[in-house]
Amino acid sequence: MENQAPATGKFAMNYGLILGLIMVVISVMMYVTGMALEGKQWPQFLYYIIFPVIIMYAISQFKKKNANVLSLGQAIKVGLVIAVISALVYAVYGLIFNYIIDPGFMDQMMDVTRDKMLENSDVTEEMVDKQMEFMKIFFNPVLGTAMWVALSAFFGLIYSLIGGLVMKNEA
Repeated sequence: MENQAPATGKFAMNYGLILGLIMVVISVMMYVTGMALEGKQWPQFLYYIIFPVIIMYAISQFKKKNANVLSLGQAIKVGLVIAVISALVYAVYGLIFNYIIDPGFMDQMMDVTRDKMLENSDVTEEMVDKQMEFMKIFFNPVLGTAMWVALSAFFGLIYSLIGGLVMKNEA
């Protein structure tokens, strides 16, 4: 009886959900502790370490479940699905947060950012105003969500390509 290859999408979906939930937990932790408004970035760096680790681990587990056979295409599919699913989970949370939980949070972030920019003696108020207008575009929750999904897919592609090239073993 032959071993049936696991479906890449179904296999990767669980890892994508886990990765998305990790990002949500980090975000909630930053919000509750006030680190988000203080501009603390170290919790975000945890995610940037966890992201490739989970993708590489999932690719290796897929290979193991697939009778130690892995094509580059399978690795890329697994990594992309993980990246996109995790980004969508976080995007849904982000939209719920920005429109239901704390609709004024982005305005608070803009105020804190403006104050920090004005503390720098090298910038004029006009320069800060121009930068703030530009930042409003990127602080838009819908645009931010779209950019987050696109960037996650891009980095998911990069990491899965690396993992696939290292681990590929075609029968």
